[in-house]
Amino acid sequence: MSMVRHRAASTRFAAGFVVAAALFSAGCSGDSGNAATTTTRKPRPVTTTTTQQHAPTNLTVEVGDMKYAPADATIKVGETVTWKFSDKVPHNVQGIGDKAMGLNSPIFDKGEWSYTFTQPGTYRYMCTLHPDMRGSITVS
Repeated sequence: MSMVRHRAASTRFAAGFVVAAALFSAGCSGDSGNAATTTTRKPRPVTTTTTQQHAPTNLTVEVGDMKYAPADATIKVGETVTWKFSDKVPHNVQGIGDKAMGLNSPIFDKGEWSYTFTQPGTYRYMCTLHPDMRGSITVS
């Protein structure tokens, strides 16, 4: 009886080894130029996402020398403002009040950040690191 169990276990081990070797061999084929290679998965559909940092620019506000330039500007609904940071010290753009809650950039000393305005109104903002730095965007 013990011999039967030993033989069954040996057969299972051998069969498992053969299957594992076949899978390994199929997965590690070094012939990357084989034109007959196919995949059974469907390719993912290509999607395009516009983020605040890559939206088209309609107005640029320079952030440097401890100020926003221009400090106040007017744009139309759907337009984008890009703040370009180039100063020796870090700054950010933080909305002031309920209307400007979406204005919340990371802290930069170099780089840029964009925001697309979708609702009319006046959006006040400031640098949280330098509260005297203030600006506003009026959207019509």
